[in-house]
Formats: sequence, C-alpha cells, structure tokens
Amino acid sequence: MSKRDLYEILGVSRQASADEIKKAYRQLARKYHPDVNRDDPNASEKFKEISEAYEILSDPQKRAAYDRFGHDAFDPTRGAGGFGGGFGGGFGGFDFDDLGTGFGDLFDMIFGTGTSRARQRNRPQRGADREIRMEISFEDALFGVEKDIQISRVEKCEHCQGTGAQPGSEVTTCPTCKGSGQVRTAQSTPFGRFETIRTCSRCNGEGKVIEKPCSKCRGTGQVKKARTISVKIPPGVDTGSRIRLQGEGEQGLRGGPPGDLYITLIVREHPRFKRDGTTLITQVTIDFVQAALGDTVKIDLPGGASHELHIPEGTQPGEVFVVRGKGAPSLHSQRQGDLKVIVQVSIPKKLTKRQKELLSRFHEEEENSSSKGLFGKFRDAMG
Repeated sequence: MSKRDLYEILGVSRQASADEIKKAYRQLARKYHPDVNRDDPNASEKFKEISEAYEILSDPQKRAAYDRFGHDAFDPTRGAGGFGGGFGGGFGGFDFDDLGTGFGDLFDMIFGTGTSRARQRNRPQRGADREIRMEISFEDALFGVEKDIQISRVEKCEHCQGTGAQPGSEVTTCPTCKGSGQVRTAQSTPFGRFETIRTCSRCNGEGKVIEKPCSKCRGTGQVKKARTISVKIPPGVDTGSRIRLQGEGEQGLRGGPPGDLYITLIVREHPRFKRDGTTLITQVTIDFVQAALGDTVKIDLPGGASHELHIPEGTQPGEVFVVRGKGAPSLHSQRQGDLKVIVQVSIPKKLTKRQKELLSRFHEEEENSSSKGLFGKFRDAMG
C-alpha cells in the first residue's frame, strides 16, 4: 500500500514555510491526541502519522531529501540517497545486488563498499536516538517546570563491563579473520580476476569470538534498564516543542558515544485561555449596566495572578481589549506576549418590576430629550 504524501497529511502546500508547517502540526496534534480522543480507535494511528510527517518536514535536510525522492529517501531497501539514486542513471537503474554475486562483488570492489562496510562494523558506533512524548499543563508550558521521567533504554552491561563475555572467561581472536573482522576472497569475472572483502561470518565483523557469553546480557554487552531523568522545561514551550537531552539515548557500540533523547511536548488545553504563539486570549462577561456606564473588572490569569481591566463606558459586545505584557513568554527571547480580552455582555432574561420601570423611564428620556448624551440620560434614569 502506497504511503500518503506528508504535505497532504499536515494539510499544507509544498511551498509552505517552516512556521506554517509547525502551526499545522500543532493544530492537528491537539485535535488527534489520543488523550483527547479516547473514544476514537484511530486517533493514536492518526497522531503517529502526523508526528512522523512533522519530524521529516520540520528538518530542512530531511525535507529536501523527501522533496527529491519521496518516501524512498527513508527506505533502507531503496537507493534514493545512495548508489541506487546516485548511479541509477549511469547504469540504467539496475540494482547490482539483484544481478548475482559476481556483479555485486565487482561493484563492491570498484567503489569500495564492501571494504567500507566491513571497516564500519569494527568502528565504535554511536547509540541510537530516542524520542518520547510528554504531556504538560498549560501553566507549566507558560512558566516552565522541572519534571522527572522514567525511561527504559539500552545500557552497558555492568556484569561483563560491556565485553559480552562471562566474567572470568576469555574473549579470543577470531581464527577465521585473524581479528580483522574481514575475509578476503579472489574471484574470476568476465572483466578479470578481482579480490573482494567481506564481513567475517563467524564473528560478524567483530574480530573476536566469545566462548562463554555473559549470563546477564547473553553476549551482547548491553542490557535494558529503567532510569529516572530530570527534565527542565523552559518557559514558553508549546505543543510540538522538542527538548534534546544530549547523551541520554541508547548506549553506543564498541565504546561509541550514546545517542540523544528527544522529548516532544503536548500541552493540555486550558478551560479559559487559548494561545496563539505568545498571545493569550480569554473572555470576560459583564452585564449591560457595566457596559453602558463602565467599570473595573478583575481578570484571573494563569498561575494565580490577576489583572484589573478598565471597561470604558459604551463598551460593545465582542469588543477586544489588549493588555500589554500579560501573555505568554517567548521561548527564544525575553519578550512577553500580550493578553487579548474579548468582552461578552450578559442580557438578563428576567427583570423585576422596579428594573422594568427604570428601563421604561430611560426609554422615555431617550425619546423626549436630545440635549443629553445617551449615558447621561441613563445615569439620570438610574438615579
């Protein structure tokens, strides 16, 4: 089954900017997060598909590779980024590995791929990166927080100190490759006699043979362990923000450095506030008397703080007031965003007899006099 286009998954064009891609991902991540759609059995797969699309399109190098080769750029069985793509035109698009052992070995010999692969296996290898998702509250995203997380990862076996051999036993040099991890063979081809280099099948390119594997790690030199890691989340993060913890990924091979741990954040929605970048948006409801005469109302802000907002006389329903510096902090600067307050005016459904009389007097004053302003007459009518 063919894979969906990544741009189509995020609902953006191929010319979309990095900010447009990030904004589309945030909206879709909030919409399809499994914790928000617990009744939807497909939400988890949809969320995974969105996250994978964003991981590629948010990285300039990965995006360039995808734009050129599509999904083949990330398929190890295809050659978009290697010989299949680089030499496909020059050799008619053939896969040399499919033409038989002779041609495959010849190709390895000419371009050195067999030798380089064997040497690469013997070198220290960096551990794999890990990625996890963490859900945090709206307030933690605004003000920052430090959290402890538990992860399970591959680490060096302490029982054998990563050698893979049972303590007290020996690790011997491979008798087949003499410790090189490579086996040389000569072969006659229509082009002449060529020498090829292959990875030693007995030691799998390690150059060593373990006679008695470690009882804890079974000869791998690695075990899986659960660890608790402290994560500092800076103020101003949002859904889709990624935190990199260097060296907290999987353990490297043959003394190689560990990989990194990436934490992708999901911010829970707030019941009273929405967020657009560094701008916070909320609503305040006042009655029609406050709207007509003006008033000062208290706005409760995230985190327990409050702000007194002046409502001028004559405020209309839906009017927006901007409070400078009361929004979300910027993740990359010291700037503080703004708070937008949308005013909603509440109209009473039932009035007392006295209230009806006062409003009737107000209506009569409005019809019989034009010398006073609307709000002056309202004040007179209300005594």
